[in-house]
Amino acid sequence: MKNKYLPRIADAKLELALQAMGAILIEGPKWCGKTSTAEHIAKSVLYMQDPDTFDENMLKAKTKPSLLLEGETPRLLDEWQVAPVLWNAVRFAVDKRQKTGQFILTGSVVPVRTDDMHSGTGRISRMKMRTMSLFESGESSGEISLEALFDGETEMFGKSKITLEQIAFILTRGGWPAAVKEKSEVLALKKASDYYEAVINEDISRIDNVEKNTDRVRSLMRSLSRNIATEAGTTTILNDLRANDEYLSQVTIDQYINALKMLFVIDDLSAWSPSLRSKTAIRTTAKRHFSDPSIATAALGATTKRLFNDFCTFGFLFEALCIRDLRVYADSLDGNVYHYRDAKGTEVDAIIQMKDGRWGAVEVKMGAGDIETAAENLLKFKANIDIEKMYEPSFLMVLTATETAFQLQNGVWVVPLGCLKN
Repeated sequence: MKNKYLPRIADAKLELALQAMGAILIEGPKWCGKTSTAEHIAKSVLYMQDPDTFDENMLKAKTKPSLLLEGETPRLLDEWQVAPVLWNAVRFAVDKRQKTGQFILTGSVVPVRTDDMHSGTGRISRMKMRTMSLFESGESSGEISLEALFDGETEMFGKSKITLEQIAFILTRGGWPAAVKEKSEVLALKKASDYYEAVINEDISRIDNVEKNTDRVRSLMRSLSRNIATEAGTTTILNDLRANDEYLSQVTIDQYINALKMLFVIDDLSAWSPSLRSKTAIRTTAKRHFSDPSIATAALGATTKRLFNDFCTFGFLFEALCIRDLRVYADSLDGNVYHYRDAKGTEVDAIIQMKDGRWGAVEVKMGAGDIETAAENLLKFKANIDIEKMYEPSFLMVLTATETAFQLQNGVWVVPLGCLKN
């Protein structure tokens, strides 16, 4: 019996993209639901990694790749990067057919570019999928809409049903669709640890066919996890690892981090550079993030109980969860998420910017006790933005793990993560 498909926010974006372009490439970490989402709309499917047809498919790819493109459209080419020649074949077919909605390509690995690989510009559109947000998993009520906030809506209220205990569980379970659908909590939690072990023991060496030291990979992922949602540079990471591995070099660390990025395991948050009233220097270092916060909990061996015994780590992981959800929601609106920090120490956890220039600022605070300070910080930050060169913010928000969503008298929104949607 086929598993029930859980609707994704990316569904609408994929449908729209197929109406506009000849082919769509869906990228993202493995197990995040790319294939299921593509299967849901595809009329025919080619599974490149199917053991029963693998040798035959590879032979066709070497001799006449167009044979692999035959089938009702849109045709899904799952894990296409196994045969990189398919990229140029798809590009050529799109040019020849002059029709939209022909192919969907899915891949959980950034392929190594070859000299003869064309860019695909104008023929192949790209979209990124992440693990499931709390609204997609049914754990957020969705009473507060990010789109409505950008549109200036003020008459919104909501109540989150998610407790801190549930947030701790969600952090360790992750947003992997298979884990979300799993009725057994024990088995649901195992999905994240299985993903983590697969990355260490198989994927990271297979990505570029260069054998990696599994102990070093494990140590690296633990260090990245300890520094999640911070601006820790590679020097900090290297010094952390050299405590137990004195011969480890910067070159090796860079190679390992690059491999994790190619697997979409690492998903760092870039810095935002607005126009300011003052001459304050803006820091441009990215913040450390994984594609799903459960990767960090798996690396740290963090259980629900352990998170409650270490509220500092709990707070950083909660910020990572918020960033993951904000990215999912913003992406559906054609927006991007950044962080902000300047030389004077002013920080904002998330800046959401739309393509038309509108933007909103978000501070992440788990408890109610920090809301007032966070709101004041957002207002001070807003006052330093040069609104003659930029828009005023569409909204200021404190994103929390509390219960009730409301707007403060100063205009700042207080929104529980369990009330938010795109």
